[in-house]
Amino acid sequence: MKIFATRVIPSWVLTSLLALGASALAQSAPAASPATTSVAHSSSVPPSSNAVQPDQKPSDPTTPTADDSLTTIRATTNEVNVVFTVTDKHGRRITDLKESDFHVLDDNKPPQEIRSFHAETNLPLQVGLLIDASNSVRDRFKFEQQSAIEFLNQTIHPRYDQAFVVGFDVTPEVTQDFTDNTELLAKGVRELRPGGGTALYDALYYACRDKLMKAPKSTNVRRAIILLSDGEDNQSHVTREEAIEMAQRAEAIVYTISTNVSGTKGAGDKVLERIADATGGRPFFPFQIRDVANAFAEIQDELRSQYAISYKPADLKADGHYRTIEIVANDRKNLRVRSRRGWYAPAH
Repeated sequence: MKIFATRVIPSWVLTSLLALGASALAQSAPAASPATTSVAHSSSVPPSSNAVQPDQKPSDPTTPTADDSLTTIRATTNEVNVVFTVTDKHGRRITDLKESDFHVLDDNKPPQEIRSFHAETNLPLQVGLLIDASNSVRDRFKFEQQSAIEFLNQTIHPRYDQAFVVGFDVTPEVTQDFTDNTELLAKGVRELRPGGGTALYDALYYACRDKLMKAPKSTNVRRAIILLSDGEDNQSHVTREEAIEMAQRAEAIVYTISTNVSGTKGAGDKVLERIADATGGRPFFPFQIRDVANAFAEIQDELRSQYAISYKPADLKADGHYRTIEIVANDRKNLRVRSRRGWYAPAH
């Protein structure tokens, strides 16, 4: 039957079918390009459909579509997010204030716009625990390890918060990467062994640049570093101010816990004060061994009792320069605000 059917099809039918096929192909070829272009430039398409993902190169970086996407991404960086703590003159935290109770200065000027204000007590945390494992902290090392483990157990909530553990002497070593598993975090703390010199600034720089800044971050998350050390540094390649700058770029609050057991503040303690003050954190000096656990408990409470504000700066220039931040309570006589001291504008 197939042979018979083939023989009875007239030649003019075959010719017509071939002509129709060629016409369809000719019409479909030019239609693809306008359709693609309209999708790329249509304002109704979500930005994520055209945005260049991290580590992904556009097929043709000279096309308008690629340039437009990159411009949109840059525009979203002109917003500053600051987490801050408010205490009274006795050091007690105040958690029931409103946006109208503060004013903000960015580079000594009021912001163009306040985007959001939250008096949150339970935002997700990204926490880095940095423990000095040099010879100089050997005296209280075991007790500090146990206090750190207790802090992580109490602070990190599964499927909500994340933490990592870094021990440092001459070099920083990650003994547990980001996780919400407190058993793994405790194991990472127990693996630390004291010995060697101290590269404190390198460890802080590394934790902020290579861990916090590379971790996924939404607006409503707060980043913190808890740094246990005597503050003495004799091995770092970066300076103290470079380490502080990286913490500010990472939007990380640094809490420092001194391991100095001399009973009096030394040069290292002043270093720890400077780091905490510049990032909006708080230094602790637990000269008695039992006070170490109290310091961790204070940090835990404070991390859940902070304010978050987001604003658009006035006269922002993409010059990469450092800009100061000052958040002041209207009741300056009775209230004290702690926040990071500044941030770095985006560069071209």
